[in-house]
Amino acid sequence: MSPEAANQLAPAELMAARASSSRQVLLDYFRCPSHFAAFATSREWSDHQGYFSFGGTVAYGRLQGARSSVKEPLDDAFALVQTSAEGLSLPFDLGEVVTNLRQERYRTESTGNLEDLTATSTVQSLYYFVRPFLPVAFRRHLQRLRLSGWKRISFPRWPVDTTVDTLMQKMLVLLLKQSGVCRMPFVWFWPDGAPACVVMTHDIEGPTGRDFCGTLMDVDDAFGIRSAFQIVPEVRGDTRSGLVEQIRSRGFEVNVHDLNHDGYLFQNKPQFLERAALINGYTRALQCGGFRSGSMYREQQWFDAFEFSYDMSVPNAAHLEPQRGGCCTVMPYFIGKLLELPLTTTQDYSLFHILGEYSIGLWKQQIDLIRSMNGFISFITHPDYLVETRARTVYMSLLAHLRNLQRSGAIWIALPGEVNHWWRNRAQMNLVPSGDSWRVEGPGSDRARLAYASIEGDRVKYSLA
Repeated sequence: MSPEAANQLAPAELMAARASSSRQVLLDYFRCPSHFAAFATSREWSDHQGYFSFGGTVAYGRLQGARSSVKEPLDDAFALVQTSAEGLSLPFDLGEVVTNLRQERYRTESTGNLEDLTATSTVQSLYYFVRPFLPVAFRRHLQRLRLSGWKRISFPRWPVDTTVDTLMQKMLVLLLKQSGVCRMPFVWFWPDGAPACVVMTHDIEGPTGRDFCGTLMDVDDAFGIRSAFQIVPEVRGDTRSGLVEQIRSRGFEVNVHDLNHDGYLFQNKPQFLERAALINGYTRALQCGGFRSGSMYREQQWFDAFEFSYDMSVPNAAHLEPQRGGCCTVMPYFIGKLLELPLTTTQDYSLFHILGEYSIGLWKQQIDLIRSMNGFISFITHPDYLVETRARTVYMSLLAHLRNLQRSGAIWIALPGEVNHWWRNRAQMNLVPSGDSWRVEGPGSDRARLAYASIEGDRVKYSLA
């Protein structure tokens, strides 16, 4: 619930609305029977939003004693949870906290004067004006200087942040302990019982990348992996070169990548609305379902101006992106009617040219962390950079690793459009009693699987029925 909407409600209505919002975010995440989300929220609220802890997990919202910085000692709201015969009562609004995290409404940390200086609109405008004329090696040097303080960022957590997902699991532990129920049924996260999901995407940045797309599709095909290509609709002529038809004819996916990739899309609201209208026109003309902004710039509260079905512009932990922050989850989530498919791994450019790593060690670490949460593993690689033999060799090692995981049944490799279709169907699924068990009903339920969440120690354990 937005602060503006909250201000319109009487105190009793506000408390009821917050409790409903808190319960709904849990129900949407798990798709479990509604009576399992039986908890309320406390009557006492702070007008101040800040950081606090919930059983050791960072949260951001309204709580008495919340801190302005995540680096300060944080009060643990876990100790303030009330249990009684009437049920569980939280000292904060879970729905507000989850929205704050997903939509990056928390206070981000500065890593130094250089970052503060380069974050100004004047400097950014100057950089993107001269960028086309700068050699790649010089651009790489500037980017390394600007991002040099990334290791000092304490929140979101690097290399993968699962704050939202951990909060959901901690809530389940409380609810199961309070109710005395040994396990909770829910609709499994992925179709056919897949333990996790992988999506491979390629952002085309220039003529070199555009000309290399055919070869890159050959590489992906050799490993049995279909991917999505994001094209810039203006300036570079990608939409007029027959590239769209070539990509689709081979079973790959096409999405729109910004408008002209000049870094100005979210510079101000009026200009954004003008550009969003043009982007919507391109998505209709090209029959694209998805979008990604240039350089992962974003303002999630403006996304309601978009008409496409899903977005892929929000990093999980944006330590190596021009815009800091991150959505703190390894699961897709809705922003109004738009589905967000977050970027949950490091981009190839950042891996090769910022970190200077030519191995899949970091990618494997991120894959393992996300798999441990049964999450969404998404990649951005660029045809423009994979032209280089050394980079392409590393990329092929990644594809080989993904193929092995797929063959062992550890992941579902899908196109972004397929994930969008599944997640929208799952959002409409419900569990209904069926004898001594439960049955999944709703669109696409033939691929859905019943699962159970139980407590093992103080942790949640998932199992498929």
